[in-house]
Amino acid sequence: MKQFFKSLSAVVLAASVFVFSAVCYGAERIPDTVDTVQQEAGEILNGFFSIGNSEAVKASGFTNSDCGYKAKIMAFELIPVKEVTVNVAKRRYVGVGGDVFGIKLYTKGVIAVKIESVDASTGAQCPAQLAGIRCGDSITHVNGSVIINADDFISAVENCEGKEIPITVERNGEKLNLKLAPTKSKNGKYRAGLWVRDSSAGIGTVTFYDSENGIFAGLGHGVCDVDTGKIMPLSGGEAVKATVNGFYKSSSGDPGELCGIFSDAVLGSLRVNGPTGVFGELKEKVESKLLPVALETEVKEGDAQIIATVDGNGPRYYDAQITKIYPASGNEERNMIVRITDKELLEKTGGILQGMSGSPIIQNSMLVGAVTHVFVNDPSQGYGIFAQRMLETAESLVGSSNGEEAA
Repeated sequence: MKQFFKSLSAVVLAASVFVFSAVCYGAERIPDTVDTVQQEAGEILNGFFSIGNSEAVKASGFTNSDCGYKAKIMAFELIPVKEVTVNVAKRRYVGVGGDVFGIKLYTKGVIAVKIESVDASTGAQCPAQLAGIRCGDSITHVNGSVIINADDFISAVENCEGKEIPITVERNGEKLNLKLAPTKSKNGKYRAGLWVRDSSAGIGTVTFYDSENGIFAGLGHGVCDVDTGKIMPLSGGEAVKATVNGFYKSSSGDPGELCGIFSDAVLGSLRVNGPTGVFGELKEKVESKLLPVALETEVKEGDAQIIATVDGNGPRYYDAQITKIYPASGNEERNMIVRITDKELLEKTGGILQGMSGSPIIQNSMLVGAVTHVFVNDPSQGYGIFAQRMLETAESLVGSSNGEEAA
């Protein structure tokens, strides 16, 4: 009998520790605002947690709705964990993507990508550094004139006649007015000691089409400058249709890459290059299978599929698993970990390839997210972003004129 009570005590203690740990985990990881498309209690959020009984107030829209109701998050439907605001969201449907597209992106101003000394008759000098210019800065004006491309910037510097010229740069969303004093190089031309870039091109994967509002979304992350690693500020650009003509297979330590050919067929104009992806206006309506967009709370660990294009046969479904979810993640493009389990895809490509960013993640017949990054040391795995976050960005474009949205 003593042994029985000892065993019982051990079980009770273990259960108590488990319940206490679950409650602490929920209090820490569950956000203060929860979206749901259900208005009744008992909806399962993730694992052990559910929305408790509360007097609901009808709400519409997504996360940013001012309407909602207060409810308690319950562990095991018995133990209160924390109080949250519940927004009752309108279910949205989009056309699922999975096809590759070409990106032609033009920057706002020119991007400073490298600073170096100028070989002048008086010795090595670095005007850009002295002016306070940093790599990643966007130079938008020189001497009061708008800078459209690299030729504009080079011309303004070469024609400065040895005078100090005012420049305007944008850095982390802030405008700065600086003074640049170009120096005459040994070849007789004035130089700033600065390498700049005004455009970028590449391929990615379309995540969804919102033909109702004329918007498309892809990548799930911003297009970054190859030298600075920062998201390139967008002044305009085009998305064009593309075809895959091969790839470099992924292996541990060496992520592969899709190779594509741009076509002359324009998919649409680019509007946003930001943390949640690349977004633009469709040139014409695209016919695609409609799927509901899952809320963050509806995404679960477990079996899923991705839709990807890795050859000339177009988009295909491939088996995968969502192995980890970060519901309260502040990183907009790393909300989940996805593992490719499809033997055919693993054998063919080694897993996730660069260029598959934006590949839709499907679970329970819903669009739950998009692939964003590949793990360099294990290309069978990668990060994904919640589809809801991409949809919120897409819906912010509806009704706004071109150029009004911050990227």
